[in-house]
Amino acid sequence: MGRVGVLLLNLGGPDELEDVRPFLFNLFSDPEIIRLPFPWLQSPLAWLISTRRARQSQENYRQIGGGSPLRQITEVQADALQEQLQRRGQEVSVYVGMRYWHPFTEEAIAQIKRDAVENLVILPLYPQFSISTSGSSFRLLEQLWQEDPALDRIEYTVIPSWYQEPGYLQAMAQLIAQELDNCPNPDQVHIFFSAHGVPLSYVKEGGDPYQQEIEDCTALIMQTLKRPNPHTLAYQSRVGPVEWLKPYTEDAIMELGSQGVKELLVVPISFVSEHIETLQEIDIEYRELAETSGIENFQRVPALNTHPVFIDSLATLVVEALENPSRKFSEVIRPQKKVKMYPQERWEWGLTPTAEVWNGRVAMVGLIALLLELIIGQGPLHFAGLL
Repeated sequence: MGRVGVLLLNLGGPDELEDVRPFLFNLFSDPEIIRLPFPWLQSPLAWLISTRRARQSQENYRQIGGGSPLRQITEVQADALQEQLQRRGQEVSVYVGMRYWHPFTEEAIAQIKRDAVENLVILPLYPQFSISTSGSSFRLLEQLWQEDPALDRIEYTVIPSWYQEPGYLQAMAQLIAQELDNCPNPDQVHIFFSAHGVPLSYVKEGGDPYQQEIEDCTALIMQTLKRPNPHTLAYQSRVGPVEWLKPYTEDAIMELGSQGVKELLVVPISFVSEHIETLQEIDIEYRELAETSGIENFQRVPALNTHPVFIDSLATLVVEALENPSRKFSEVIRPQKKVKMYPQERWEWGLTPTAEVWNGRVAMVGLIALLLELIIGQGPLHFAGLL
C-alpha cells in the first residue's frame, strides 16, 4: 500500500465576522441548498440573499465570540485522529475539506495530490447520511474526479455514515451520563435529542435515509446509555412554509414544558463539533424558549469534539475502510428509492409533483414573491440554524 490519506469532510463556517457574507454566498450558491429552474440565477440570487442577511447572521456569530469554531475544532480532531492512527501503526496523513469555507474541499484535494497520496479514505464528520450534507460533498468530489484525470491514480473509499459504530455510541453515552450525574435528580431528567432537520420531501420523495438513521441512532444511544430516563427526538432549524421532519424542536420543548417537565438535557445528535447550531441556536434561543415554557433546569450535552473514545472510533472506521473493498461515489450519493427528488425550492413545468403545487398561479408572480421572501429574511430558504 502506498501513501495513505484520510479526508475529513464538514460544512465549514466563517472564521471572522468579515467572512460571514462570502460564506453565505458560497452556501446559497450550492444548487443542493437552493434549486432554481434557471441555473444562471444561482449566483445573483446567492449574492442577494447573502448581502441582505449578512448583518443578522453576523450578530448571531457575534453572540458566540465573533466567528465559528468549526474549523479550529475540526483541525484539532484531524490531528488527534492522525496521532491515534499512528499509535495503531498506521502512517496516515489526515486532511480537512470544508464544503462552504476554508479549507475548501478543493484545497484539500489539491494538497492530497501534491502529497502523492495513493490510498484515500473519505470520512464525513456527519454520523448520519443525508443528501444535503454528506451527499452534497460526495457529489462535489465526484465532479472533481471527473474533471481531473490525475485523480484516477488515487484508490479511494467512501464511508457514507457511521452512527452504528460502537465507539461513537459509547462516547455519546458517556457524555450524556456525565451530564445526568451532575443533576440533583438524574433519573428525572428528560433527555432531548435534537437533530438538524431536512424537508420532508427529501425523505418521502428523494429517498433520503436521514430520518431512519437518526431514529436508529437515538435508539442505539439509549440502549448504550442504559438509563431509565424518558427521551424525545425532535428536529431543529426548520424554516419556511414547507413541511420538515417532525416533531420540531421548538414545538417539542413547549409541549414538554406544558406537561410539567422541569429538567431537560439536550443532546445535539447530528453534530460532532461545537458550532453555530449548538452554541447559538440551542444554548441561547432554545434555552430562552425552555425557560418561558416552564422548564427550570436546561442543560446541554457538549459536542464530542476530541473525546478520546470518539477519536478512537474514527480511527477504527479508517482502519476498517482500508481493509475492506472500496466504496465509490456512485454507490453512496444516489438514494436507493428510485424516484425523482423535488426539493421545496425547485420548480418544473408539466405534470410533475412540483407543478401540481404551482398550477393555478402565475409563474412570474410566484417567483417574485419568493424572491421578496428571501430578501426580507422570512422565506422558505431562511436557514435559522446557519444564519
